Amino acid sequence: MRPIYIITGRPGIGKSTLFNSIIEFLLEEGIKVDGIRTPEVRAAGRRIGFKVIDISTGREAWLARKDAICRGPRIGSYYLCVSEASELIDEALTRAISQADIIGVDEVGPMELKLPVFSRLLRNAIDSNKPLILVVHYRLSPKSLGLKGHARKYIVTIENRNMLGRNLPRQVYEEVKDYLAEQKRSLQL
Repeated sequence: MRPIYIITGRPGIGKSTLFNSIIEFLLEEGIKVDGIRTPEVRAAGRRIGFKVIDISTGREAWLARKDAICRGPRIGSYYLCVSEASELIDEALTRAISQADIIGVDEVGPMELKLPVFSRLLRNAIDSNKPLILVVHYRLSPKSLGLKGHARKYIVTIENRNMLGRNLPRQVYEEVKDYLAEQKRSLQL
């Protein structure tokens, strides 16, 4: 069964840091990882919005901003940048589904799910036979996303984040490597 990893936890606990270290480790080991990251953007010590970044190309676009420059729907104090974010997400996740060994998405949250292209491509990624690494907003259940019971869920806390940060990248690598080798063997039969 393909590996699916869900990283969750409270805001600011280190989910994205863990995700990024797993992605970097896999890339260093020669595994083709693709997808998106959605880091926060700060100015003068205050969060002003979120970007969406294509893991493979580094291309970025605004996902949401506090100012009304983006004219999409409002999520809390942020306005979605629907057209700009949708174009990049479409390109990055479509490529990841068709070409990557493993698909990574940081983050799956209420903001991202407001974008129809994101919801559709997340469903396609889940329905694909590709391993997944997903950072999931702490208020979303994996079942609400259509993820079955075989997904491994890691809840990052202050107490375990250092241990997970040391052990999880190697564990994910070993499981993905074994899965990809099994897939390759089955194609040769």
